Amino acid sequence: MSERDAYLELREAIVSGRYMPNERLVEADLCGGFSLGRAAVRTALVRLEQEGLVVRERHRGAKVRPVSLEEAVEIVEARAALESLAARRAAESASDAQVEELRGIVGRMQTLYERGDLLAVSEQNARLHRRLLELSGHETAARLCATLASQTVRHQFRTILAPGRPERSLEEHTAIVEAVAAHDPRGAETAMRRHLSGVADALRRRAASGGPPSRGAGGEMVPA
Repeated sequence: MSERDAYLELREAIVSGRYMPNERLVEADLCGGFSLGRAAVRTALVRLEQEGLVVRERHRGAKVRPVSLEEAVEIVEARAALESLAARRAAESASDAQVEELRGIVGRMQTLYERGDLLAVSEQNARLHRRLLELSGHETAARLCATLASQTVRHQFRTILAPGRPERSLEEHTAIVEAVAAHDPRGAETAMRRHLSGVADALRRRAASGGPPSRGAGGEMVPA
């Protein structure tokens, strides 16, 4: 396995939640679990530290870097600037077929919400945001958003589980998609910024209450 493949495998293991925040990443265990050489593991850990996914401590090795609620708010604020730009670009160029695809994702979110499967709603939520970034054609925004999202580590923050949040989330996502469908760049940008402001506010309330992160199976931190 190449050093790049080793890095990608370890990265996916962290982002997918296989390794939890603050969990120790023992080089010998990683070598055995992934059939990797020690040099490849060390190189991967250095790259993951540069991305903000791992922290290495002198004489103690590496561990998955946790993200505080305060930092999560900052990440959402940064994503708001990038994703509102992406929504604007998507509204300018989305085809009829692409609009129907976006509407289909929102429709699945509604169905899953009615079934009470909020974590599955969150997965579709993430899919919608990724697709909007792809449709924007703005590769820099997409790359930066992927890095910001990965830093939060999966199932650490789940605003979709906050009381009243699922209903607002569906309304907000519907507004974003319909602005894209109407080829209304300003409306799409405003709708996305309003949505992510709501997510940041939900996180601030959690921080103010001193509550722990919401946990669930799977899924990165996504605007919910």
